[in-house]
Amino acid sequence: MRRTVLLAAAAALTLAGCSDGQVERNDNANQAGYIAGDGTISVFDPPERAAAPDFGGELLDGGDFRLADQLGDVVVLNIWGSWCPPCRKEAPELQAAYEALQPEGVQFVGVNVRDTNGTRAPLQFEDEFGITYPSVYDPKSEALLAFRDTVPPQAIPSTLVIDREGRIAARILGATGETTLTDIVREVAAEAPPAEGTAEEP
Repeated sequence: MRRTVLLAAAAALTLAGCSDGQVERNDNANQAGYIAGDGTISVFDPPERAAAPDFGGELLDGGDFRLADQLGDVVVLNIWGSWCPPCRKEAPELQAAYEALQPEGVQFVGVNVRDTNGTRAPLQFEDEFGITYPSVYDPKSEALLAFRDTVPPQAIPSTLVIDREGRIAARILGATGETTLTDIVREVAAEAPPAEGTAEEP
């Protein structure tokens, strides 16, 4: 069952790193079409999680990233653009969450989109906000198309949390805060791994 949290009215508190405390069950959460980045959080229980697609690309600072190579780790994917005001607001929160979660073995990867004039602006963005985790450079959002048939990040910014089995455990549409994100990720990271030979079929 999917849990949906509506945080539009509490966006300022979320960005300040305050926990929302408003998780509720919603059986009619599946919605087609574009969803505005209003702070909606969808958390998926393990039996209902979709397998993450084959996603990857070239990193801003060189090298390549493939999500499939991260199996066994919890991965946070954040979609952002240097031109995006909400991305600028949430950048310090994401870096703080990364610093808190990195010692626990959680991987953070940004996905820089729609910066079509080269890597200078996104690299300046990372330098300005002290972002130390890597980002895939995806100016035409081509790599993100891999998610279109699963749980697409339909707003900028958006954040996806991928569990240790490579399944999409949560999606945040819009800017998030340190406390909200770390709470979600730690819940996913605390899940017991399946016993050998009992992994769920995709």
